Amino acid sequence: MKNLVFVHGYLGGSHQWSEQVQVFSEHFKVVTPDLPGFGLNNHVEAPETIDGFAHYVLAELDKRGIDQFCVVGHSMGGMIVQQMVAHAADRIEKLVLYGTGPVGIMPGRFEKIEESRRRLLEDGVEETARRISAKWFVEGRQGRGYDITARIGTQAGLQAAQAGLTAMEAWSGIGLLSRISSPTLVLWGDRDQSYQWPQPEKLWREIADAHLGVIPGCSHAVHLEKPHLFNAMLLDFLLPIPSQ
Repeated sequence: MKNLVFVHGYLGGSHQWSEQVQVFSEHFKVVTPDLPGFGLNNHVEAPETIDGFAHYVLAELDKRGIDQFCVVGHSMGGMIVQQMVAHAADRIEKLVLYGTGPVGIMPGRFEKIEESRRRLLEDGVEETARRISAKWFVEGRQGRGYDITARIGTQAGLQAAQAGLTAMEAWSGIGLLSRISSPTLVLWGDRDQSYQWPQPEKLWREIADAHLGVIPGCSHAVHLEKPHLFNAMLLDFLLPIPSQ
């Protein structure tokens, strides 16, 4: 059975993938690591670079004896899996870049990173997690999946919340795009307030033979807003087409 790794993003955690674990475990060995400083690993010091997070994920996979894998990276996790290409391109069988882009400053984001940093220090992790999580859903705090997302976000440590912003702000993966040779799916919700269209568009246009999936009526947390459609698109991309 092939391995499928889900890498969460900023203020995320492994529990956000619970619906995907149920669906994809029928076809894959599913791995959902918590990044250092987030989710169940909130006691671990977080690196301040995307490359540091990439090395952490690869080391976790090494510990589990996982050599070859398909990988889904969401948001900051999408940056992390792009960076993993620099160190382990030959290990990645298929790549899904979901709700993400090739630059960490996120032009057009609902607020600039320096504003997120300022409000994090003023309001604390819990209020910041609730406020930012609301931006990830078309219906805000009433959105399907908001409660679990906000709850996972409040688990993050202050050091990790700061480190994640620093890591994103300093990162660019533009130079990595031409090095991605794995079959790639770029997946994006058309009302995403974190990554405006030019970001996923650049991934789609500059990664060789990349596929594009746009899910209507969704913001940044497509896998929670419309899980059946999200799962169907991933299964269509990840599973081999049955012979006729």
